[in-house]
Amino acid sequence: MQYFLVVLSALMPIAVLLWYIYRKDSVQPEPTKWLLKAFGFGILSALLSFVFSVPTSFLFGMDVDTSNYSSVNEAFADAFVLAAIPEELAKFIMLWLLLRKNPFFDEHFDGIVYAVCVGMGFAALENVLYLFQNYDSWISVGIVRALFAVPGHFLFAVIMGFYYSLWHFRIKRDRNTCTMVLLAPILAHGTYDGILFIMNIDESLSVIILFLFLMFFNKLKKVGKKHIAELMNH
Repeated sequence: MQYFLVVLSALMPIAVLLWYIYRKDSVQPEPTKWLLKAFGFGILSALLSFVFSVPTSFLFGMDVDTSNYSSVNEAFADAFVLAAIPEELAKFIMLWLLLRKNPFFDEHFDGIVYAVCVGMGFAALENVLYLFQNYDSWISVGIVRALFAVPGHFLFAVIMGFYYSLWHFRIKRDRNTCTMVLLAPILAHGTYDGILFIMNIDESLSVIILFLFLMFFNKLKKVGKKHIAELMNH
């Protein structure tokens, strides 16, 4: 029974955010079949990210262990190289594979909808794994991830989907927009993880870092809402 509760608590925030984005796409909603397919592609993107991150960690002797960082540079290097870059690259590849021949990808807001479904598929598998890895404290871990990590993946996906639609529908088709499809979510993701990682380096920095983290997360939420509003108006 407890295993079921762990899985349920891992997936509940995913379901809430999926329902939220589905309701936002109320004018011409995407077929359920394609949304489920996007979610499945997101789960595959979590597995694909290991293909990128594991060889890199062995090659450079890197390891994401937030209790062993000795410098801010080391923490941010791991945040980008082992987390943000492989994870967002994997999501992007799966999003591209999903949308390149999708006949229902015909509205500007659809880019965000599909990107969020991919991102939530990724977050679902990651969340389940994290909670079982921290089985003795799964309730507290689940609450923290529901409040920060899962919404983080949601907002990274909003940013990716926003720029993907700008490029795909030729709203702003230039080199900068093409670059930002991948670069913007990587920067947001890497900054988010980097701030979390450096909180364990020096206890005296904890209060300052926590304050900066909350400011960053609040800014990220505003960016996500702005991107949704902009595409909804096209």
